[in-house]
Amino acid sequence: MKLSLVISNSLFTVFSVASFGAPISFDLRNVEGNNFVSSVKSQNGGTCWTHGTMAAIESNLLKTNQWKNNGENGEPNLAEYHLDWWNGFNDHFNSDISPAQEGLSVHEGGDYLVAAAYLSRGGAVRDVDGQSFSSAPKFYADTYHRYYVRDIEWLTAGPQNQTIDDIKNALMENGVVGTALDWDSAFYSSSKNTFYQPSSSEELPNHAVSIIGWDDNKITQAPNKGAWLVKNSWGTEWGEKGYFWISYFDKTSAHHIQMGAISFKNVERLTYDKIYTHDYHGWRDTKLGTTDAFNSFTSEGGPNGKETLKSVSFITAATDVLYLISIYRTFKNGQLEDMVSLTDGGFHHSGFHTVDLDDSVELNKGAPFYVQIKLSHGGHAFDKTSDVPVLLGGSSRTIVPSIAKPGESFYLDNGTWIDLNKENKTANFCIKALTSH
Repeated sequence: MKLSLVISNSLFTVFSVASFGAPISFDLRNVEGNNFVSSVKSQNGGTCWTHGTMAAIESNLLKTNQWKNNGENGEPNLAEYHLDWWNGFNDHFNSDISPAQEGLSVHEGGDYLVAAAYLSRGGAVRDVDGQSFSSAPKFYADTYHRYYVRDIEWLTAGPQNQTIDDIKNALMENGVVGTALDWDSAFYSSSKNTFYQPSSSEELPNHAVSIIGWDDNKITQAPNKGAWLVKNSWGTEWGEKGYFWISYFDKTSAHHIQMGAISFKNVERLTYDKIYTHDYHGWRDTKLGTTDAFNSFTSEGGPNGKETLKSVSFITAATDVLYLISIYRTFKNGQLEDMVSLTDGGFHHSGFHTVDLDDSVELNKGAPFYVQIKLSHGGHAFDKTSDVPVLLGGSSRTIVPSIAKPGESFYLDNGTWIDLNKENKTANFCIKALTSH
């Protein structure tokens, strides 16, 4: 199958994105009498980004009723500090190097890309499973309940707020949206409980929060009305019981390309037994102009020596991207052969996506398999050793090492498959394979 056929068959259904006719105001705490926002937390240290992440995931679990449907008690409550300790970007733990003596300092920063990399490797755990700030909780236990985020999408309101309805629709459909701001008391009005950083300010985002609603008529310090209703992580004694307003025209919130608006959707209890990955640190760069890439894996089997490849995850780095997933059993003489599964579709928003294969693939222990992703445009995301912003893009940065090996990631160049390792010895494409026993 050629991508042109995928485009003609899928274009209408994929990109006919629903518009909900956003109302003038909206509050996820009261949607026809239902509350889809978890309780306000009080963060320790520089962990705002973990709280912004979990607030969004918890809201999606409420919105879809997945928390209750999986037999959990009370409201969704996930472990921010497990993400803080075990995200893999800090000097406490980095699976790519041992011992982990480089990277971010625990409790002192991160962002939604860091959170996405962590979540893509197995999901979030519950507060009762792995919540500890003073010392690292266990990384893994059989008793942990993990909640896997199938899709993480990056949105913006646009320079002139022309795509603001994308964020409003995400809130109504999927729940709380993660965001950030450059916290400075000069930008905050305590009497109005409103925040506005003008575009003329050169300060970068330094605090993560989460959007729970909006009011088109809300008056702030900005020259125009309209504001997001936002949940903070400074306890219920701050603001209006932990909430405040950020202008639609704030420089960062809903506008920053990486921290402006992130939707965590389709959260489910993890059912996969194994997630094969080479890109431990997720989306660190994009190979522009590349449409075809594949990752090579070797099956580790299950209790009976077999497992089933059911799903694949990857990243789209642009909007309105069509994809074609092909699974092969053989890579010989520079050619992929013996294709056993083919799945196509598309995504409106950029971000991390998980796709169930139309035809699952049985794998035997020790057998190689190859996951090829063909994208219509936008390039392929890849992991590499990179300098990562501390505290959401502040002036302080640190190097986070990644490792890669020859024969793991390939891209197509003029009809020839090229090993990405020859170009960058720390790089791997963000393509994962998800299997069950």
